[in-house]
Amino acid sequence: MREVFKFYGYEFRWLEVLDLLIVVFLVIQLYRLLRGSLAFNIFVGLLMIYAAFFMVRALRMPILTNILQNFINVGLIAIIIIFQPEIRKFLLVLGKKTPLSKDSFLTKLFLPDKFKSYKDEENIINEIITAVGRMMGTHTGALIVVATTYRLKFDTASSIPIDANVSAKLIESIFNKHSPLHDGALIIVGSKMLAAKVILPVSENPDLPTRVGLRHRSAVGITEHSDNLAIIVSEERGTVSYAQDGNLTQDVSLEDLKVKLYEVLIDGYA
Repeated sequence: MREVFKFYGYEFRWLEVLDLLIVVFLVIQLYRLLRGSLAFNIFVGLLMIYAAFFMVRALRMPILTNILQNFINVGLIAIIIIFQPEIRKFLLVLGKKTPLSKDSFLTKLFLPDKFKSYKDEENIINEIITAVGRMMGTHTGALIVVATTYRLKFDTASSIPIDANVSAKLIESIFNKHSPLHDGALIIVGSKMLAAKVILPVSENPDLPTRVGLRHRSAVGITEHSDNLAIIVSEERGTVSYAQDGNLTQDVSLEDLKVKLYEVLIDGYA
């Protein structure tokens, strides 16, 4: 097998072609990851700087080459800082697809959980579904975040700690229109409701429908960079939606929501 081939008079090694294809693949994946966010403009700007660096180096312009070289060397640290949320999201998605993730074949083979009892998880699901169903009937707006793989980091300055067991009646009382806690989100981790009136980051995704409000955009925002499920009850229409992995699914039935909660909270259903 030849290690070198010619193309329009130029000679290329197969490894050079493979190197180029890998770079193109990574750039495409970065484009898909950053598309629709403010970080995309920063990404385009960095590409322009790199293109300018290679151009001035090819033209043998030493002053500009040194300036851009130093900028690129320092820029690697800046990239990590600027793109911290995007890097975290990329690693989160990558971790889900590894052979050792919780839904992988190897994990299920060597760590079987078929004898595990899911009574606690089923009780939590039933309490959430009961509360959501009642709030839909009364057009009570609500935003509930169900944290899955780790403790969710949120703004503790404005939130109110609760630390109570998941209860449908308590959820309804929190989001009652006359309750001082109804603004913001309710955070559920495991079997506990940790805090209410939590301010969440608002998504800047321009692809979201224009008619969605702050609750829906906050739900998408908290799931863009974390492995959580956000449930939204619309105050205007009395419908329920959920956000996961930065994607918004609108106007779902209670049965569909229950299936999604099973997927999130109970191993083996995903």
